[in-house]
Amino acid sequence: MDTISIQDFRVETTIGYHEWERQMPQTIELNIDFAIPHNVAGRSDRIRDTIDYGAVVDRVRNSLAQTRFTLLERLCEHIADILLQEFSTPWVRVSVAKIGLIRGVRRLGVTIERGQRG
Repeated sequence: MDTISIQDFRVETTIGYHEWERQMPQTIELNIDFAIPHNVAGRSDRIRDTIDYGAVVDRVRNSLAQTRFTLLERLCEHIADILLQEFSTPWVRVSVAKIGLIRGVRRLGVTIERGQRG
């Protein structure tokens, strides 16, 4: 199984359980790994044989700018749904972290995996 990895992707979104968290957008950090449906891009060298990671970044960034979440778990599911449904990946792992939210904690995050590994 071939995968694409997008690491340390920082994006602004409104998220939080507490009212004070939802007062303004927060910067979160995403790590997204997803499978390429067919293992032919390495031989063909054609973008149509893979998933355009630039399009994934743009789609996720635009979606998170327009959507509010209470829980990190829901945000992860939202991103996984985009990859599974719109980009036809068979498998995705999404990690999201709030940065510096709690004193003494650098990152606070959640990771989910959805779909079938090849």
